[in-house]
Amino acid sequence: MSQEYEIDERQRIVDEIVSCMATGQEHKDVQRIQTEHRLKLVKFWGIQPGDTVLEIGCGQGDTTAVLAWATGSDGLVHGIDVATRDYGSPITVGDSANYLLDSKLGAPIQMDYEVDVLSFDTHFPEDAFDYVVISHASWYMASFEELRQILERVRHWGKRLCFAEWDTRIEHIQQFPHLLAVLIQAKYECFKENSTANIRTLFTVDDIHRVAAEAGWTIEREQSIESVQLQDGQWETDMVLNTYEDELDALFDVPDKLRSLIESEVRMLEHSVQQTDVIGSMATYVFVASRAETFKSGGL
Repeated sequence: MSQEYEIDERQRIVDEIVSCMATGQEHKDVQRIQTEHRLKLVKFWGIQPGDTVLEIGCGQGDTTAVLAWATGSDGLVHGIDVATRDYGSPITVGDSANYLLDSKLGAPIQMDYEVDVLSFDTHFPEDAFDYVVISHASWYMASFEELRQILERVRHWGKRLCFAEWDTRIEHIQQFPHLLAVLIQAKYECFKENSTANIRTLFTVDDIHRVAAEAGWTIEREQSIESVQLQDGQWETDMVLNTYEDELDALFDVPDKLRSLIESEVRMLEHSVQQTDVIGSMATYVFVASRAETFKSGGL
């Protein structure tokens, strides 16, 4: 198979998936890049036609759509999210879900919102799914303990765990603004009791290793995947530079020394933006894990 054919085929697949997404109608170029990235993740995880998948933190369906394409009409992709259906802008997650469900990829998909994985009202049968997927969703979680509890609970529902999150082990200077922007946001979150922010708890790869092991998972394969066209680094940088003053003003009980540190980091961020022509996004850390043979539950 020629390289030109492979590129054309990949572009055809991306176009097919994007055509089924609400964001793809208004922001086609952006959605294409996001979809190409998620195709890399799903390929690494090895999800195949006919597989059943539970996706935790499905959001507007960026990964859900690619999972549905991979599993085909004979599979199942059940996406759940704690967010309300009116969350998100300019297109809400509910409107995005409706568009995807009505598309030609919609047959194997179910998407439910306001679902708390840790609630006693949330139940799935033992081994109901071939895979549980958590894709770029862990930083939305409130704490290390919440991630551990979620990973432990889904252990009963799925045979394998597929995970993806930004990799803080940056490899080139263009990624530094992205890293610094998320570190600044993570500091805000230490002083919030409730939040709807994109970044609420920052986990490093070593953190993820530890929490996954504590929750009873054994990592089989892992990799760091880079998608150089992703715009997330630019978005996070712009958000910090545009909102940090409001964020600091809204917080109470922030020590003056920490406030000064955050302001210094913002100045570092401004300088780093001036020093690079392109703001890159961090790579994505991915793994596939199986349930550990010996595991003592923490009580969930």
